[in-house]
Amino acid sequence: MKYTKLGNSDLKVSRICMGCMGFGDAGSGQHSWTLDEEHSREIIRHGLELGVNFFDTAIGYQSGTSEQYVGRALRDFAKRDQVVVATKFLPRTQDDIATGITGQQHIDRMINKSLENLGMEYVDLYIYHMWDYQTPLYDIMEGLNNIVRAGKARYIGISNCFAWQLAKANALAEKEGFAKFVSIQGHYNLIFREEEREMAKLCEEDNIAMTPYSALAGGRLSKAPGETSKRLEEDSYAKFKYDATAGQDGVIIGRVMELAKKHGISMTEISLAWLLSKVTAPVVGATKPHHMEGAAKAVDFVLTDEEAEYLEEPYVPHALVGVMAQNTVAAAKDKHVWSTENQKI
Repeated sequence: MKYTKLGNSDLKVSRICMGCMGFGDAGSGQHSWTLDEEHSREIIRHGLELGVNFFDTAIGYQSGTSEQYVGRALRDFAKRDQVVVATKFLPRTQDDIATGITGQQHIDRMINKSLENLGMEYVDLYIYHMWDYQTPLYDIMEGLNNIVRAGKARYIGISNCFAWQLAKANALAEKEGFAKFVSIQGHYNLIFREEEREMAKLCEEDNIAMTPYSALAGGRLSKAPGETSKRLEEDSYAKFKYDATAGQDGVIIGRVMELAKKHGISMTEISLAWLLSKVTAPVVGATKPHHMEGAAKAVDFVLTDEEAEYLEEPYVPHALVGVMAQNTVAAAKDKHVWSTENQKI
C-alpha cells in the first residue's frame, strides 16, 4: 500500500479508501445487498491487513448501523491513531426546520450521534454529505468550525457539490477564520468524468483532495460485459445512474477488459489505476474480501500514457444523475428539494 497527505491536512491516508456503504443492517436501510456484521468485520480486517487505513462511512448508511459495525471492528482490529475515519452528515429534515433546530444545532447533534455509533471521541474527517439549500452557508461553516474547535472532528470535507459551492464555502471560511474543506467526495470514475469540467482544476489549484465515490461504477468497471453479481442485479440506485448510458459506457468497459487481459491483471486494477492517476484516494466499496485485494494491487500498477488515452478516448459527456442532478434543480430554484429517499444516499 502507498500513502499520501489528504489535501491541506496532516492526515496520512492510504491511496485506497474503504467505502463502508455496503456494511450495515439491511433491514434498517435501503440496500438489500448490504453485509451483516460478521462479514463486514471480515472485510475491514482484511483491508487493514492490506494496508488500508482510510475508512469512509455515514450516519445515513443503514440508519447508522454502518457506523456501528465500522467502529466496533476498528476498535478490535486497529489502534485509533493508526486509522483515518471519515463519516458524513445529512441536511436538516423538514421536521428539524419546523421545530426551529438551527444548522449549528443540527451539526452538533449529528456528530454526537455519529461518535456514539462509532464508539469514538472524534472523527478524522467530517463530511458535509450534500448541500443544504435551506440553511445559510454561514451557519454550516460556523457549525463545522465549532466541532473542529471542540475536538470532535480533526478536519472537514464535503460531498456532492459543485465547484462554485466548494470555492464559495472555503472563501467564507478563510474570511471568517473557520476550518476549510480539505477534501471533496464526488461522483467520478472512468465512465463518469464530469468532475473534470471544473472541480478537478479547482482541487489542483487549491490542493483539495479528491476522494471520489462510485470508483468502479457500482461494479461495472470490474466485470466483463454480461458478467453479473448480486449488487449489479439489486442496486437500483446504481442502475438509475448508469443504465441509461450503458451503450456508450460499454465501449470503455470493453477497453478496460482488453487491457486487463493484455497485462494479465483484473479489470479492477486497470480501472482504479486510471483513477489513481487523477485523484488522492478513491472510495472503493467491498462486499467480498477479494474486492479489496484488487483495489490494493491497483496502487502499484501504472498505465502508460498511450493506455490512459486509449481508455479515455471513447468518453462522451454525460448528464448529471442522482443527487447531483437534484442539486442542479435545487441550485436553480435556490431551495431544499431533497426527498426522504435521497437523504439515504
